[in-house]
Amino acid sequence: MSENKKIALVTGAGTGIGKAAAIALSEAGFTVVLSGRRREPLAAVAANLPGQGHVMPADVTQPDSVNALFGDIADTYGRLDVLFNNAGGWSPGAPLEDVTFDQWQHVLNVNLTGVFLCTQAAIRMMKAQSPKGGRIINNGSISAHAPRPLTGPYTATKHAVSGLTKQVALEGRAHSIACGQIDIGNADTDMAAKMKTGILQANGQIAIEPTFDPVHAGKAVAYMAGLPLDANVLFMTIMATNAPFVGRG
Repeated sequence: MSENKKIALVTGAGTGIGKAAAIALSEAGFTVVLSGRRREPLAAVAANLPGQGHVMPADVTQPDSVNALFGDIADTYGRLDVLFNNAGGWSPGAPLEDVTFDQWQHVLNVNLTGVFLCTQAAIRMMKAQSPKGGRIINNGSISAHAPRPLTGPYTATKHAVSGLTKQVALEGRAHSIACGQIDIGNADTDMAAKMKTGILQANGQIAIEPTFDPVHAGKAVAYMAGLPLDANVLFMTIMATNAPFVGRG
């Protein structure tokens, strides 16, 4: 590895936005560490990267797994320049009073605790490495700004991610650590499949919603990642132009 090669970690890198971001970061010259719970989809993405990639499976909800992941990155590369906190989860649509504790806890663990654990480990590494510093990018959602019907756990965690993004941006200033968030709306991934057949709207109707190619979200992540550390995109929204977000409800 050349001395100026930058290292980027993408969680949830096997599918969807994570896959698109891993490819875009590789195209931008980063060496990409692909992480997720299942090795097979990660290996498939790594095999098709234009640049160097390294598969390191991990469960972001488990502290020991996260610590092992960042230990492997330190042992292999000696530093981390970019963390893209992308891993996320959903729960079945339900009124808030009908959400089970297990459903709530699952979404909380993946969408918020996982971001916290990876961010914490990244900050420790970025403060200790030489030259110190780095960038953390969180995958928020337009649901961090306006909820969809029957998505209480998801909406709550994405609002919380926005608060965590601001906190890390504040605390990171003294250590050359930049933190920003990308809010993605209606990217054409498996998670958004229902949008193309009809999804519940705030007025109670079912409507098909426009989507866009996730490759553009990946390139947006790569743009944020490529900035010098004295510049930061604190929040970016990328969405299907005709998605019913502005004025939702």
